Amino acid sequence: MNQQKTFLVFGASGQTGQHFVSLALKEGHKVRALVRNPAKLTFKNSELEVHQGDITAVPNLDELVQGVDFVICMLGNAELQKTTKVNTAFVQKLIPAMRRQGVKRFLYQAGGLSKPPHEQLSPILWMIRNTVARSYIGQHEDNEAVMEYLAGQASDLEWMVHRAGIGSNGPSKGVLKRSKSAPSIATFADCATYNYRTLMDPSAIHTCDLSCYQKG
Repeated sequence: MNQQKTFLVFGASGQTGQHFVSLALKEGHKVRALVRNPAKLTFKNSELEVHQGDITAVPNLDELVQGVDFVICMLGNAELQKTTKVNTAFVQKLIPAMRRQGVKRFLYQAGGLSKPPHEQLSPILWMIRNTVARSYIGQHEDNEAVMEYLAGQASDLEWMVHRAGIGSNGPSKGVLKRSKSAPSIATFADCATYNYRTLMDPSAIHTCDLSCYQKG
């Protein structure tokens, strides 16, 4: 088994988050999770530490961050993000807390239709974003503001962004790899596995890549 690490997970009760927590625990690591409703985490494990709370009113970020190795955010609230950049406001508080506690590695899961700083979406992704996915424009803009903040004001930390093409639950469809231009619609479980693997990958630091299934 690899050396035990401690993960701080935001969004642990979400569909990708639950798969991520389960995988990290299975691999022998510790998980600290902030969730609004602890009942949504249906599994029990002595290495799982659950804190009830919400990112809009976190009681003590320094206390949550203290002693962890990796921080991962898999957050999304399409209705709230229509009017408020809630994830951006949270990350702007989280990053200073990480600095104060000496925690370096951070992964943020965005969507594949959110464009990274100083880049443009491909014509196909731009068309999808502005047609069938238009109702999620607030989420895209919130994700983009997070990426701009990380790129502009957090270069001292080992941040990475997964612009995921999340589809649905179900069995694995294969192994996801980093991609600059070709996203795959992936299962929650495959996105969670990708996030776990990417956190351990130094070459992913300061990237905002898509993910696609390996061929063959």
